[in-house]
Amino acid sequence: MLAADLVWPLRDADAGAFTLEDDTAAPEQTVVTAVDRPVLLGYAPQASNGRAMLILGGGGYTALMAGREGVQVARWLTALGYHAFVLVHRFPHAGTGPSAPLDDARDAMRMIRASCLAPLGLGVVGLSSGGHLAACLLAAYPAAWGATDTQRPDVLVVGYAPLSTNAKGRTIIPDKPPLPPVEKQALYDALQPDAQMLADPPPTFIVYAANDPVVPVINAHRLHDALMAAGGSAELHIFADAPHGFALDTPDLPVSLWPRLCEAWLRQVGFL
Repeated sequence: MLAADLVWPLRDADAGAFTLEDDTAAPEQTVVTAVDRPVLLGYAPQASNGRAMLILGGGGYTALMAGREGVQVARWLTALGYHAFVLVHRFPHAGTGPSAPLDDARDAMRMIRASCLAPLGLGVVGLSSGGHLAACLLAAYPAAWGATDTQRPDVLVVGYAPLSTNAKGRTIIPDKPPLPPVEKQALYDALQPDAQMLADPPPTFIVYAANDPVVPVINAHRLHDALMAAGGSAELHIFADAPHGFALDTPDLPVSLWPRLCEAWLRQVGFL
């Protein structure tokens, strides 16, 4: 189960509705396999620092690692004084279209800002596909999807995210086939944050593994270079040896130090 201090349905729904892979799994190991209606799960700190973080977990847009890349991250952030919010967003498929995850993330940001729980700022932490989604908040919203207001975080943390190597014409694997379902591939094709970065992006912390077998490390360099070219600042950490999806639970590897490095960076940029 996914217990939380606050449960906020999105998109004018009476309640969020999603399916878990295992109803008996501990919160920190929960996996969401389907989402009918998105929901925002809030976790409160003992003493607030006046800021909030929206957490976007991975799962390849076909599942959501709401435990390892959501609840565990929320516990880390609440210990630092942030209000932490885990987004259980819809997946891109025939029933939702490709824009659903981004629309839910933007709605979540609007809701958090309106709550007055983060008067000093709102950041976003995104891991794996959630990192792609987080970076999309810094890019131009596709005109073909309709006009919306801009929702940009004050700081951004991105880990092992497929920024654009899944997009048609930008893969590094020759003749890489499209990813199913077609709406997921359409999302990656339409939103390539490194190629569509808006000017003056917020400070960004980037962490990847050089030998990631799932997400090529070139994604980290593409994001870093795009941020710098757009007038932003970026802290880039690439660990030589770490598994994809390292999150917060690789205690025996050097990559386990990344949360401490991120905390130091958050202090340096004035967000902690």
